[in-house]
Formats: sequence, structure tokens, C-alpha cells
Amino acid sequence: MIELIPAIDIIEGKCVRLTKGDYDTKKVYGDPLVMAQQFEDLGMRRLHVVDLDGAKSQHVVNLDALKAITTHTSLRVDFGGGVKSDDDLERAFDAGASMVTAGSIAITDPDRYLGWLERYGAEHLILGADVRVGKVSINGWKEDSDIMLEDFLARYMSAGTKNVLCTEISRDGTLAGPALELYQSIMKRYPDCYLIASGGVGKTEDIVALDHAGIPAVVFGKAFYEGHIDLKRLTEL
Repeated sequence: MIELIPAIDIIEGKCVRLTKGDYDTKKVYGDPLVMAQQFEDLGMRRLHVVDLDGAKSQHVVNLDALKAITTHTSLRVDFGGGVKSDDDLERAFDAGASMVTAGSIAITDPDRYLGWLERYGAEHLILGADVRVGKVSINGWKEDSDIMLEDFLARYMSAGTKNVLCTEISRDGTLAGPALELYQSIMKRYPDCYLIASGGVGKTEDIVALDHAGIPAVVFGKAFYEGHIDLKRLTEL
């Protein structure tokens, strides 16, 4: 069974969703803690929290929201967005994050990311691989690097990375369906990778298709908030 990971993206302390990472498309869905508690009540055990203010400013911002969720729920939280320094990473763990997603730093400062991997272990880090036209994007998807996804994954998988969160930016928030072929190609090359598919999920059947394709986990957000996902059906798969 594919692991279901609801997403809470945070701007100015509020749960929001964007389309294709465009901050001008922001839609507010309420208080992050309330949403997290709803997910827990629905049987979810894990949560993906993204500090969009942090991603934009390049340092973590919404740690109070993270702390509230980890204090008042039993959800296992992975946290990302703006984690660019040792201090950012420590503060995220201190606020209760079980895992931290880091992507931009793996492009801009590879030695630092590799040091984190060695210090904290692969089980506590998720490599963020946000992709646009085959290349890895950084800093809240506002910049495209010149690194191809294939080269990016090859470097860090060989260094011991186990968890990869791959977002197809052109699909994120569109409800148009996930990049199934992309995820299948990654799993074919790295069958031991714990791949988390992200971007484009628009309905229950999209998650069923990912499950049937053998994708280990999926992040979803907007489709749930807009009433297009039947979590009860999915938990019975």
C-alpha cells in the first residue's frame, strides 16, 4: 500500500496552496494545526509541512506552526522550506520534525548536504528533487539550476540517500495528474529508493494509479482541500 502523506504549505502562519509554485496564486485553507488534527482524525500518520516563507527568504520562518503541530498531534512530520544552514536544520529538529527535506542546499552547497547525510543519517533526511523541464529548481522554485535530474539523483543516491521527494513543478497544484512515467523511470533505476511522488494529484484514482505502479509514497494537498480525494477509500486499499 502506498504511503499517504498530506501536505500543509504555510505562508504567514496559514495553510495555503499554490499553483506551479506561483505565490500570486495563493489560496488560504485555514490554520495549519487545525488541518493537521483533521488529517490525524482521518487516520493519517505522517505529514509533509512546507515553510513557503522560508523557501522564499532562504531561511526557516514558520517554526511556531511546526512546533504546534508536533506538540498537539502524534503525526510524524517531515519539514522543508528554507533549510539552508546547520542552524536551520537543528531548529527544525528541535521543533519536532522527524525528518527534514532539503533540496536547494544539495545544489548550492553539496558538501554541507553530504555532511548532514553523514551526521544525521539517511533515515532523517529527504532529498528534495523539484523538477522543471528536466532540471532541478531551487529557492522556492524561483530559480532553475543547470543540473539535470538524472545527474542530481545519481550523485546523492550513490552517497547513501534513501528518501527522495520528487515534485514535477509544471503539475503542482494543477490537479492534472501526477508525472507517473517520471516516477516509474526513477524507480526502475533506483528500486531501493523510497520515492515520494508530488505534484498533480487531482483525484483518488491518481493515487490508486501510483500505488499500482509501485511508487512507495505520495504527497497530496489541493486535491484533498478541494474535495477530490476519498481518504476512506484509499486507506482501505
